[in-house]
Amino acid sequence: MMSKGQVGRLAVASPDGESTSSTFDFLRRTLAEGAGKFGHFLRRPGDQVASAFWYAFKRPLFGLAPYRFSLFGPNATAVRLSPTDPWPGNADEGAEILAGNFNFAGNTLRNPAPLWRPPGAPAGWVADLHSFSWLRDLRAVGGDAARRRARDLVGSWLAANDHYSAPAWQPVILGQRLTNWLGQYEFFAASADVAFRHRLLEGMVQQARHLSRVLPGGLAGCDLIMALQGLISVGACIPGCESWLERGLALLERELAKQILADGGHIERSPSRHLKVLRALIDIRALLHASGKPVPPSLATAIENMAPILRLLRHGDGGLSLFNGSNEDTGWQIDMILQRADGAARSLLNAPDSGFQRLQAGRSVVIVDAGRPPQPGYDRTAHAGTLGFELSAGRERLIVNCGAQANHPNWQWVQRSTAAHTTAVLGDTNSSQLGPQASLFKTPRNVACRREEVEGNTWLDMSHDGYRDAFGVVHHRRLFLSSTGDDLRGEDRFEGDGAHPVVLRFHLHPDVTASLAASGDNVLLRPAKGAGWQFRARGGTLSLEQSVYLGRAGEVRRCEQIVVTSDAFPRDAAGDGLTEDADGTALRDLQIKWAIKRMTAAKTG
Repeated sequence: MMSKGQVGRLAVASPDGESTSSTFDFLRRTLAEGAGKFGHFLRRPGDQVASAFWYAFKRPLFGLAPYRFSLFGPNATAVRLSPTDPWPGNADEGAEILAGNFNFAGNTLRNPAPLWRPPGAPAGWVADLHSFSWLRDLRAVGGDAARRRARDLVGSWLAANDHYSAPAWQPVILGQRLTNWLGQYEFFAASADVAFRHRLLEGMVQQARHLSRVLPGGLAGCDLIMALQGLISVGACIPGCESWLERGLALLERELAKQILADGGHIERSPSRHLKVLRALIDIRALLHASGKPVPPSLATAIENMAPILRLLRHGDGGLSLFNGSNEDTGWQIDMILQRADGAARSLLNAPDSGFQRLQAGRSVVIVDAGRPPQPGYDRTAHAGTLGFELSAGRERLIVNCGAQANHPNWQWVQRSTAAHTTAVLGDTNSSQLGPQASLFKTPRNVACRREEVEGNTWLDMSHDGYRDAFGVVHHRRLFLSSTGDDLRGEDRFEGDGAHPVVLRFHLHPDVTASLAASGDNVLLRPAKGAGWQFRARGGTLSLEQSVYLGRAGEVRRCEQIVVTSDAFPRDAAGDGLTEDADGTALRDLQIKWAIKRMTAAKTG
């Protein structure tokens, strides 16, 4: 990641999408020092800045008649390859679409009019509508009625969106639509009349021609991979479009080198985004196999390396951990992805490049965010949850983060706050400053983690300096999991030079019932199944508060959280907790110790 003080290079994209480097070091550094959205934008990698500028410069031209005519060319007459889409849809959602109810991004619109541009529709809802991923749900319903409905909706889209308009032709939405149209071609188009198939192929070729011209189109991370999948799909499936396959694969290889970290993690550090990227790469590999094309070694390596990280990020119920905008997802679908990855069932506990740690013993799993937040340009779904963790026992989730509802305006700020994670909040302030358009402004500069394992017991010693600038405080967190998995202990220490209120939050899964002891010194946790657990803390006041669980897409559930509060650091007069830094400055240490232990049958009965 480029810091403010480093010299950067601004890559200016040429019309063919390649990059030439021009040095605007002083200008870029000066502008990047400025606060606000533009300063954060310029801290992104140089190629992303150039791509976004170039796309914004050209975008007004896309709606003009000359550009529209330039998209016409030799049209394909048939689909050479109809890729098999192995991913199951949701028949209940498909039935809703048959009834005229479109349920996307947590919002339901009944018989929206006009269908493709309903006034007041949320941006996430519109994006899902135009992506056509819901064709899979209609396929799950099956029968002629679902097939005709899918065909009618695709035909309606082609009539209403036959030239550039936003957001329908935005690169990531366009790429997903091409992938989904080709993936469901046998379902809704293969048996259609010649006129419909001709119109569909003409529309796909024109959209792919536009996509090839504009990519990367200001996209980065998972979004760019999804757009590239659409271009590669058209290039592999439609005769005469082979040049787009070559261009798509060249861009993909370049992105894999940037996005897939040395340990196999995805650069955005989001379990859900990691899952989407891996699934897209698996589909691209299958498409190349089916079309008789060689699979680039970088693609095969990326799939092989990403699968173990996906296993690291799963809980005992098979679902994902809730970091950086993630949902649980469904365990059987993740199983499908891992099975199709075809890699050896390697397991990882330590992912230092990705910044995640897994502590596993007995039936207990602890997953920890022990890494620095993703750099600008890859922080679209990043949360301020540094050093947060989750705990599950068997298939029961106990301690969680709040999760996320994607594209939901009511939750986009709350779900990203430090308080929405199982970690420490200092001075009612986020450990990373939340910025506009889902970015992070100021993040911890130093996040450290040391792992030690002895006779099945595991220790993590971690720290971050996200509160140093605001309060002059460094947060240290130490976790210990016993070899039996029945004893998880933690110590949160705050080293600094001032007095600030500290709150530790432990969000509970909605299926966990919590009761605070009359003595106020412990909380009994009872999951839906299995043994109970007891939470104790020392160094702060213990209480139970309401919380919210956003871990499943489209669901908002009430839950509780354990809160440990300490009003201030120890006073000088107490003479307790005082240390000195290297130059002799007096520092105050505040320590809060806590433990979560499984209770025996005698105690829980």
